[in-house]
Amino acid sequence: MNYINFKIIFSRLIWLLLSCFLVACEPSDRSAKNLANTPLKPVKMNSCDNAEPLRQALFGDLHVHTSYSFDAAANSTGATPEDAQRYARGGEIPFFPLDENGVAIGRAKIDRPLDFLAVTDHGEFLGERAICRTEGSPMYNNDFCRAYRADERQGMIMLGQVVTTETPERLPAVCGEDGSLCRQYALSPWQDIQAAANNANSPCEFTSFVAYEYTGTPGTSNYHRNVIFRSAAVPDLPVSYIDAPVDSQLWGQLDSVCKIDQGCDYLTIPHNSNLANGRMAPYRKIPQTLEAQRAYAQTRLRREPIMEIFQHKGSSECINGLSTVFGAPDELCAVEAVREIGVEKIFPVAALIDGVATLVETSQVTVECAAETVGGNGMVGAGCVDATDFQRSALLLGLKEQQRTGFNPIKLGIVAATDTHSANAGGVLESSWGGAVTGEGTPYERLKPGLLTSGIDGNPGGLAGVWAVENTREGVFNAMLRREVFGTSGPRIRPRLFAGWGLDDALCDDRNMLAEAYAGGVPMGGDLAAPNGVAGQKPSLLAYAVKDPEGRQLQSLQLVKGWVDADGGLHNEVIPLAEELAGADNLCRVYSDRSFDPLQPAYYYLRAVEPASPRWHTYDCAALPADQRPAVCSDGRYSATIREMAWTSPIWYRGD
Repeated sequence: MNYINFKIIFSRLIWLLLSCFLVACEPSDRSAKNLANTPLKPVKMNSCDNAEPLRQALFGDLHVHTSYSFDAAANSTGATPEDAQRYARGGEIPFFPLDENGVAIGRAKIDRPLDFLAVTDHGEFLGERAICRTEGSPMYNNDFCRAYRADERQGMIMLGQVVTTETPERLPAVCGEDGSLCRQYALSPWQDIQAAANNANSPCEFTSFVAYEYTGTPGTSNYHRNVIFRSAAVPDLPVSYIDAPVDSQLWGQLDSVCKIDQGCDYLTIPHNSNLANGRMAPYRKIPQTLEAQRAYAQTRLRREPIMEIFQHKGSSECINGLSTVFGAPDELCAVEAVREIGVEKIFPVAALIDGVATLVETSQVTVECAAETVGGNGMVGAGCVDATDFQRSALLLGLKEQQRTGFNPIKLGIVAATDTHSANAGGVLESSWGGAVTGEGTPYERLKPGLLTSGIDGNPGGLAGVWAVENTREGVFNAMLRREVFGTSGPRIRPRLFAGWGLDDALCDDRNMLAEAYAGGVPMGGDLAAPNGVAGQKPSLLAYAVKDPEGRQLQSLQLVKGWVDADGGLHNEVIPLAEELAGADNLCRVYSDRSFDPLQPAYYYLRAVEPASPRWHTYDCAALPADQRPAVCSDGRYSATIREMAWTSPIWYRGD
């Protein structure tokens, strides 16, 4: 080995060791307590010249649809996975409005390129759509396919009815009796999706993941997850809700076709739990034994490390009024809330009347689900709500289950996304939002109630943030596995949270703040170990956030704490940490939890909040002539302002 090569290898070894010290390298112990924090593959370090040992904030969108999705076809722009990749990187794509022939005559371009992307077209119906749209296919001219093509919205409903059942089956009229025809025709679109992601992926500059959405909608409740693959090694076809109607089956089937020793790895991200009617609760359709529940929790800890807290169909952070959770009301729980307990909700329901797809208006008062039951119709903003429908209360149930079984089945970090169905990934500006789904192509459409909590009930969505060493598939994927991630309602706010025993009160003024925080504590997404034999010791938390470089200043930092008391009661509290009414470029605070009880399991997460700013619909209202503005522009039913914010992943304390 010559001197130059030795010097390079030696310098990289020193850099790796230093990086591990500063950023708390992942544990290798696969014991029960460390299982959730152990990656499935080792972290690759220093492959990029712009790698950052103390980790850099990267922004992206992990939930994006194109015309390859069955529910994007109706009134869609015709955008492809390639369009979504181009838009995310700063290019222009076809967009709303549509002309009389349904052709997109508008153009859209993101304000700032993203750092990473996952196009998540629905894994269900890739083959069905191809069969009914491909001339010469065996089923092209049958009654079903002709009806499907006659009206795109009607076709969407015809297919969508399959995934609203508990026992979905492929349609023999399209797929043949054994379903093989649909699997055959799904190969080509799935290969297109892979090619678009792999061609766009540019290590160290832009990361694009191969991905898809798993779209279970039993009882018209949300049971959706996005499946993200680590690399280009992926299964021959997506494992869909039709193949695996519950989460444990999804992970089991993916494990059978996505082998780590063959380079394939994945994680799943549940979204829109706010529309789940209690169906996101763990242990669905498994034996109700302690052994089975422990096995479920261990698999979920490994395969489902994060959740989507905010997107086009509303916020899933919290809801006021749950009878099972003790804590003062939080006004920010109402930001882009689709439903509130005790409030009557008016919503449209799709129905086929005389063979024509029609929206029928109805209403319902939102109530809590009865104990150990599930509801329905969450996807249209209806039905009951459950503690597992919202991140803040669900995390408490996870802590309580950990006390019972030894494993936490709801240990979820936080990201956000758009869920756009028009390929405009990360197009989140309130001031220039042009719609995301069917029926949102013009101001008149956006200001009306839409199908599936869209229209005036929708919003531009948010962004996923990760603290990664480098912008590569490995770097971003590993950040998601260790839950060192965050979500925003749109702005590129950069929040950080650390917890430790004895972090310096003056840490905010230390030029080596981050290195000291990593060395003396754990970052967001991690576990705070029990104090090392010092009675009465209290945890300290470093909360820090920086404003969007092109956005508004920050107004406040809030720490959200949840804990389980000695009697099993569930509690949460919003703790003000910093308030700057005039706004600040950054906010920082070291907080000591004086009410800490070492016997009580707890979690902490940070919220960084901007001052109030105009909500998207006010811009649409202002763009219309005064005499043509709908009632929502002036009747006060929808707040004219929004509090944009960012959420960190929690830090957990086990309490044992």
